Amino acid sequence: MKKIIVAIDGYSSCGKSTLARALAQKLHYVFIDSGAMYRAITLYFIQHKINIQHKEEVTNALKKINLSFEFHPESEQNNILLNGINVENEIRNMAVTSKVSEVAAIADVRKFAVAQQQQMGKLKGIVMDGRDIGTTVFPNAELKIFVTADPAVRVERRFKELFEQNKKVTIEEVKANLEMRDYIDSNRSESPLRMADDAKKLDNSHLTKEEQLSLAYNWALEKIKE
Repeated sequence: MKKIIVAIDGYSSCGKSTLARALAQKLHYVFIDSGAMYRAITLYFIQHKINIQHKEEVTNALKKINLSFEFHPESEQNNILLNGINVENEIRNMAVTSKVSEVAAIADVRKFAVAQQQQMGKLKGIVMDGRDIGTTVFPNAELKIFVTADPAVRVERRFKELFEQNKKVTIEEVKANLEMRDYIDSNRSESPLRMADDAKKLDNSHLTKEEQLSLAYNWALEKIKE
């Protein structure tokens, strides 16, 4: 069976990573969470108090960052390593969440991450999710999926996820953060979030995880058999 690249894009809290991870497992492909890469870079910037308005400071910081993924058999997930340290939990906190779109909008940061992502996809057989996978990272991907959902549904999903980590988080705070991230992601000058012309749109507002996986899996099989 030939191997393909599956590129999954979409807004924050649409369940892209959940779909991508499940689809990769079903296809026996490698799952790469590009969002985790940008979060890890953001975490490094926060930890080292990098002034993101200062181009030289950003460039020098990127030279000190090494990103890799490590498979954990217990969770059956790839965890991201920042300079050899597992930061999978740290990158999901609100401090990183509130800054990641701003950091990811920086041209040098995107070029740094995209180069690594393209290297990871050379042998194909991967599912990668993010904001610009089907438009910038893998414009020739055999299957491109653009995931979307009703904004109110997205806010509720994200709130539940963050509330598990921090009982003090409010739904108003989550809504404001999502709106800000949507704006930055869609309006940045460097590879903004948009649906590729040849992407399949998947609105999962009223779909179960199983239903959306089934839909994406059938699309993937169609492309593999072509």
